[in-house]
Amino acid sequence: MTINVASIKKDFPIFGRLIRGDNRLVYLDSAATSQKPNSVLDAERDFYTLHNAAAHRGAHQLAEEATELYEGARERVAQFLGATSEEVVFTKSATESINLVA
Repeated sequence: MTINVASIKKDFPIFGRLIRGDNRLVYLDSAATSQKPNSVLDAERDFYTLHNAAAHRGAHQLAEEATELYEGARERVAQFLGATSEEVVFTKSATESINLVA
């Protein structure tokens, strides 16, 4: 399988930036944060503008929508990884993930 890196980079708006003159951006601090493709930015924008509420934390409609979206994301990640949704655990950071399995 051939990976077209140029095609993938086009989906990450930040990599179109030039920094410190005419240098293309290279980002190697992914342990601190990761750059996001347009599809993620669009999904986040949709969530925060139309469904913003705490998942699994309320009985009102927005909380129910947030929970459905959260669990739907877990299902999609599980399918992508070839796992079950019960095996997918979301954490807030690399440190939290490492501590969870340590």
